[in-house]
Amino acid sequence: MERLDVIGNISRDRTRYPDHRGGSRLGGAALFLSLAAVRAGRRAAPVCILGGDLAHLPESLGLDTLDWTARIQADGVSTTFDLQYDLQGELVEVGTDYGVAEGLTEHALRHVDLHPGGTYHVCCRRPLGVAAVLDRLALNGSDFSADFFLPSAEEMIRAAAPWLPKATTLFVNAAEHRLLEQVIDSAVLPEVVITDGPRAAVVHRFGRQVASAVPPPHPPREVSGAGDTLAGTFLAHRSQGATAAQALAEATGAAARYVAAPSLPIPAPRRG
Repeated sequence: MERLDVIGNISRDRTRYPDHRGGSRLGGAALFLSLAAVRAGRRAAPVCILGGDLAHLPESLGLDTLDWTARIQADGVSTTFDLQYDLQGELVEVGTDYGVAEGLTEHALRHVDLHPGGTYHVCCRRPLGVAAVLDRLALNGSDFSADFFLPSAEEMIRAAAPWLPKATTLFVNAAEHRLLEQVIDSAVLPEVVITDGPRAAVVHRFGRQVASAVPPPHPPREVSGAGDTLAGTFLAHRSQGATAAQALAEATGAAARYVAAPSLPIPAPRRG
């Protein structure tokens, strides 16, 4: 099966909730989406930059299922996020240090040019130069999907708009979908997956709803990364011939299990 190359960040995160949930853990959209795709049966490779503090990840137990050949290491520290949520799981504040990921656009463009026939997912969030990357993918005729991150979604959706009709699938939450509709006619978008927390997720094809699924109820422990888990699972099942409805059912189930599971700890480097 063709590999899914996921352009985005891998980070050290701290999540905080009013009820004292959260803490330090491994994060980043490229990591969560790639792991979800692999668990659903598809090869996946994060196209990312790791700092020296996370250089050992490719050899870490549980992460060695990923194809790490598309990552590079740079001197400096990896991206860090400080994510504050309310009790409903809505993001209320983000603190960020992009670290070595400031070079992600150049790395992604080099990788895309080396693998023009690849299949890509683009995590459209800072510091990635989204317009440059999507333009290169479109010029190369590469298949690509994309998602957004609410704090930067308005900026990124506007930057990405000229290329969005060429995307196989877009992933947005309800708030991002409202921003998307302000920028582009949904009738020109081949497939849009819209999530809404614990409420029904839907799939639109060229502006018409074709599937819906309510996530199974699981008490949430950690919501950061749930959307990435859903996206990776959905893309993996679609690539294996599943219908939109089948893929959405699998994806919402995977996301529900993810939010109920313990966070992914930052692994210690192996000794010896």
